[in-house]
Amino acid sequence: MTKDLDGLTALVTGGASGIGLATATLLAERGARVAVLDLAPETVSEPLVGFTADVGDDASVRAAVQQAAEALGGVDILVNNAGIGAAGTVEDNPDDQWHRVLDVNVLGIVRTTRAALPYLRRSDHASVVNTCSIAATAGLPQRALYSASKGAVLSLTRAMAADHVREGIRVNCVNPGTVDTPWVGRLLDAAEDPEAERAALDARQPHGRLVTAEEVAATVTYLASPAAASVTGTAVAVDGGMASLCLRPSAR
Repeated sequence: MTKDLDGLTALVTGGASGIGLATATLLAERGARVAVLDLAPETVSEPLVGFTADVGDDASVRAAVQQAAEALGGVDILVNNAGIGAAGTVEDNPDDQWHRVLDVNVLGIVRTTRAALPYLRRSDHASVVNTCSIAATAGLPQRALYSASKGAVLSLTRAMAADHVREGIRVNCVNPGTVDTPWVGRLLDAAEDPEAERAALDARQPHGRLVTAEEVAATVTYLASPAAASVTGTAVAVDGGMASLCLRPSAR
């Protein structure tokens, strides 16, 4: 595998499972020194190093970013991946759940980036990649709160890119479709007919299956790498065509 990230350092929030773990693993395979910031950092293994961080708590984030930066010798790449989900229409989620999801999914990015900026400004290859979602660009049923949070992430990404481009810091986001992650697995387990629900989620992607965490990680790694040096303020869909294709129903 190409070691195009040799000499670079990376922080990945929510990096102990799902998309975050796949991303942290690939970054390390490509040569980066990688720290995972997570509520359960003890679950990651070498060459990854883990630090306890709750992106909902500013003091926790600042301490973890400082510890990770000291351990790695700086920060070149920040992947803001930590997030939580929510199901329901605007009638279904109480105010405290709205505050919690927005606090983690949106302000979590703010807190982590704010803490990492002093280190990113000293990098010659500074890159921030935020995990957004197809929910930011397509109306999905039963996802009002989650979609609102990811719509904010998309706008925040572009605003951050504008603010920091002249500091040499690129900011992009990746918009996955429905990804085969532990969270989706829990949704399927809770469904009345998990097999039918899985088939429906597969069919929602025009290419006919769930997106894999590794596929999202490959796009995140590209955006984080020097190969994407002229890419900033961009949202890249990894969704099997869900955002851009409108196919006729398949004949049965």
